[in-house]
Amino acid sequence: MDTLAGQTEAAIFRLLSNVMSGPSTAIGTTSVGELEIELQRRLAHAEFSQHAPQGPPPRHVVPAVRSNIEPLNDRFFDRTIPQATTMILREAGGPLHVNEIYNILMEGGFNFTGHNPTISIAVSLNRNTRFRKVAPGTFDLVIRDAAKAS
Repeated sequence: MDTLAGQTEAAIFRLLSNVMSGPSTAIGTTSVGELEIELQRRLAHAEFSQHAPQGPPPRHVVPAVRSNIEPLNDRFFDRTIPQATTMILREAGGPLHVNEIYNILMEGGFNFTGHNPTISIAVSLNRNTRFRKVAPGTFDLVIRDAAKAS
């Protein structure tokens, strides 16, 4: 079984090597661990090469968490984080960072019980199949992808 797994991984690595126009590796000449390290190195190089003409890849901009937010209404008062966030993301029409979601929830009268509300939002959205993470701390609705695909 281990031999079969090693051969399969080596074959996948050779395919990926050919796609990335690097030299292929013969079956059995490299350990699985070395193949994995080489694959990660090549993927990192390929990703960097895509961004090289424009300079380094753009940094993710993290919106600020506003302090002293006064609730403008009680729209989210009786909702859960996933329920309220679904409403927010539908209205936004695209992904939002947890800090933006937090600010909107607070304006809508949401009551957080924990000490780290933005972490609560991120954990709640990570655990719910309705949402997908599109960037660090940034979430979107899965259903939006399904609508675009059809």
